[in-house]
Amino acid sequence: MKKELIFLGPPACGKGTQTNRLAEHFGFPHIDTGSLLRAEIASGSENGNIAKQFIDKGQLVPVWLVGDIIKARLSQDDCKDGFILDGFPRSMEQAEMLETIREHIDGDNEVDFRATYFDVDMHVLISRIVNRRSCTNCGEIYNLKTKAPKVEGKCDICGGELTQRKDDNEETAHARFDTYFRETAPLIDYYKNKNVLFTINADGTIDEVWKRLLKVVE
Repeated sequence: MKKELIFLGPPACGKGTQTNRLAEHFGFPHIDTGSLLRAEIASGSENGNIAKQFIDKGQLVPVWLVGDIIKARLSQDDCKDGFILDGFPRSMEQAEMLETIREHIDGDNEVDFRATYFDVDMHVLISRIVNRRSCTNCGEIYNLKTKAPKVEGKCDICGGELTQRKDDNEETAHARFDTYFRETAPLIDYYKNKNVLFTINADGTIDEVWKRLLKVVE
């Protein structure tokens, strides 16, 4: 049966790490909306050109346009057995749009659709953000407390320099959480009422969270 999976959770809850691993495990695509938009722009498509106009002005890409791009991506052959959506939906408007997209793609076919919520205490999330470092060369992510590099300031994989994002500070983190709980957290109740919500404890090592995740998605 086709699997359609989405992950919910606040910033730094670990969704991205587990999404990449799960996509490899199942063998179907991880659809990251940020990367999808960048690829669409790079392709020079009509939708990509429209999206670029908004981004160049520092504006958010309209929901309808993101929906069109996602619909086209989920209709491709490599998604026929399943997909994992990362970064969409982030609001009730987007969740309702996703329902419409799925109805168009799946028709009357039976689908295993699940939303997984990554539950982590706020103080853990703050700690993850302020201790997060990323490689300027290959993009590998580290945490000074839970996944420290072997050599301080250097990437284990490529030897590149590790830096801290300017917005990875406590003040900005709190602002991001405020936005999340205002706009995205209502999706938890939305999917719970549809009986498709699964919650996992996302506090732990990558392998510990991975084992918990497999129990609810397989």
